[in-house]
Amino acid sequence: MKILALDSSGLVASVAVLEDGDMLAEYTVNYKKTHSQTLLPMLDAVVQMIQLRLDTVDAIAVSSGPGSFTGLRIGSATAKGLGLALDRPLISVPTTQVLAYGLYGASGVVCPIMDARRDQVYTGFYRFTDGRMEVLHDQMAADIRQVIRMLDEMGQPVIFSGDGVPVYRGVIEEHMRVPVCFAPPHVDRQRAGAVAALAMEYLREGRTQTAGEHKPEYLRVSQAERERQARLEKEAGMR
Repeated sequence: MKILALDSSGLVASVAVLEDGDMLAEYTVNYKKTHSQTLLPMLDAVVQMIQLRLDTVDAIAVSSGPGSFTGLRIGSATAKGLGLALDRPLISVPTTQVLAYGLYGASGVVCPIMDARRDQVYTGFYRFTDGRMEVLHDQMAADIRQVIRMLDEMGQPVIFSGDGVPVYRGVIEEHMRVPVCFAPPHVDRQRAGAVAALAMEYLREGRTQTAGEHKPEYLRVSQAERERQARLEKEAGMR
């Protein structure tokens, strides 16, 4: 089985190809360019480098969110386009699971955090047991202090990863009561290799969808939609 995986859910753009147990290629960039500039050229570079025939791919995997609204839409549109063109199924992998899976085998609670602004993070709680990732709390949008309280109540050591760490590390270190540590740079961001590895498990379990069925998982409305709703409510109150 061969999976082509994409991740543009956050600051990182990443493309990977996994065939059975071999990671044939992974191209990851964390730089100040938009994913519309990087994702397709990265995909083309991977295709050329490993001489990949796209019609040999069995499924297209994509990090489905939460994350950057623009990034998720770009990743989703790219995956849907490939799925339609190649007539292949899509596999949606939750972004916080992707981050957690990068810390495969870690002890304690794995807590990926993505900066959602306004003191909120996208997060989920995970643990590795007997070689499998266990979901302790499904992904959610929550205030960072609420996340800290929930983790403290679990009473287990916690390892954090994600782009929310540089933003909230000081708050975490100040308020957490349980032991904490932070993932090193090579595993603290989204990687398409982790998308592909999780997608292989999903594929074996039959957890696929058509390109038409696929939708990103935003978890909350965009800032533009929030501002529009606030404006409508203000206008309604003035009548």
